[in-house]
Parts: sequence; structure tokens; C-alpha cells
Amino acid sequence: MRRHVLAAAATVAVVASGIPAAASAAPAGSGPAGPAAGSVTFAVLGDTPYGDAQRAVFPALVDQINADPKVRFVLHAGDVKDGSSTCDDARFADLVNLYDTFADPFILTPGDNEWTDCHRTAAGGYLPTERLEAVRRTFFPNPGWTLGRRSVPVLTQALDPQHASYRENVLFWRSQVVFASVHVVGSENNLAPWAQLPGGDQPAVRLAEFEARKAAALDWIDTAFATAKATGAAGVLLLMQAEPTDTLGFAEIRARIVEKARAYGEPVLLVHGDEHRYEVEPGYAGVANLTRLETFGASASEWLSVTADPRSPAVFSWTGRTVE
Repeated sequence: MRRHVLAAAATVAVVASGIPAAASAAPAGSGPAGPAAGSVTFAVLGDTPYGDAQRAVFPALVDQINADPKVRFVLHAGDVKDGSSTCDDARFADLVNLYDTFADPFILTPGDNEWTDCHRTAAGGYLPTERLEAVRRTFFPNPGWTLGRRSVPVLTQALDPQHASYRENVLFWRSQVVFASVHVVGSENNLAPWAQLPGGDQPAVRLAEFEARKAAALDWIDTAFATAKATGAAGVLLLMQAEPTDTLGFAEIRARIVEKARAYGEPVLLVHGDEHRYEVEPGYAGVANLTRLETFGASASEWLSVTADPRSPAVFSWTGRTVE
């Protein structure tokens, strides 16, 4: 509990001080107690580019988003590649360079294809925990800073000594809304055996990774909602790769989101990918103020334009966009 309070206090202090002004883009002097913030529009992607063919046309998607004057940042819900392509360093380097062509800040949460599923023979037969460290080095090279040409500061969970590895879990504040990415992935959140790993599955290593990351995720969810309450935020957006279903790998995370969202009472948008279909589920898990939004996936020609407006009762609205 003390750690949660300290993390939330640190978040509030950062927001109030204006240190991440570029990331939150909160006008000077317009904190939670100041004038009502205006709306902000951002792009949401997921599961893209899914294979080499989509990699080839992905720059057109970047160009369209860069040309949209309303878009102020980009969220990616994980899976930077398909599950059959290699997980080598060269591919990762190419993809991070691709994401850096976005003009605005780019925020990624990892997916299973870039590390948990790298045990697959077609993906290279890698030890997934080794690839996870490669993902962190490559896609999160400067903890506390986004990708994108206009890289900006965000709060990272790596500041917490108990979760120092989790640089990928970040939080920022924009238009009186708290945005938080939480590392939750498919393949049953890494409970699925590494069946094709040379030498066989390593259940002790796999389960230790799962438990540590789950603990970090639960604490980060607590921090997001504590920050929202402390700042009087109009809404919360949680970004993760996989839908937290009521199964073994996700049950505790799902229960924590349900508990915190219900107690918070204001609009909460749970954004994820993984299943490759656009889907909206209001009243998710029986919580009236919680909406699940799954973005387009396995597509380099579709994306969501999402707006957060603290003056609107629903706070969040969105529309699908297609690259012509």
C-alpha cells in the first residue's frame, strides 16, 4: 500500500510540476484545479505491421496519421510482427526505426509475438525471456521517453525499485485523462508452454516471469486509478495487448480493473488488440462505466482516431479510418 501511495504521489507531482508537459500537453497553469482542458485526439493501432507485406505498405499509414492535424500522439496495442516471422535483432531494429517515423509521440505496449511466442521454430526458437530483454532494449531505449520524432517524457514504472525492469509500463496525463500502458499479453499472458523451445519448455523460468510481471501490472493499474482520483481526472485509458478474460492468465488483472473502475465511477476505456477485429463492448464485465475497445489488427490500412474530451459525459469517442 505504501508503494502504491508513493507511486501515485510521484505521478501527481510530475503532472503538477509540468515536467512532462510535452507528453501531457497540459497548457501551462492548467492542472486539475485550473480551467477545463480541451479535447485531444490520438491514433490507436494494434497487431501491425503483421508480416512483410504489411511492413512494405506501413509507411502509407504513417503518412496519413502524420498528415492529420488533429492527432497528437499514437498508441500501439502490441504485436509489432506476426507470430511466424523471426524475432531477430535486425527485425526489431527495422521496426523501431519504422515507428520512429511517426511525427508525434509513439507509445507501445509489447505483444506476445515479439517475445512470448519467439520459442516457435519459425520465429527462431528463442528463449522468450531473452527476447523480452531485447524488446526492452530496442523499443524502450530511453526509459521514461516515448518513441516518435517528437519524443517526450512519460512516467515509467521503472522508477519503482520493486519493478525496475518494467520500463514499458508508462503513464501520462492529457486533457484531464490518465493514460497508462500495462504489459499484459496473449498466449495466456505467458502461461502457455514454450512448446517449441529447443530443449523443451522451462516452466520455472516462465512462471517466475509471469508472476513478476503480473505483480507489476496490478501495481500499475492501482497507480493509474490512484493518480486519476488524486488529480480529479475525467477518465482513465488503459492500454494492453490482450483482453483480460476470466481465465487463469488474466483473472487477477481483470478483477483488479473491475474493482478499480467500479470504485472510480468515471469513464474508463480499456484498449487492446490481439484478436484482429474491431470490437466495442460497453459495460464490460458488468461495470457500467467501463468500455472495452479492441482496435483493428493484422492490417496496415485501418486505424482508430480516438478523442478524449473531459467536457463530454462519455469522455471517449472514436471513428475508424482507412488508408486509401
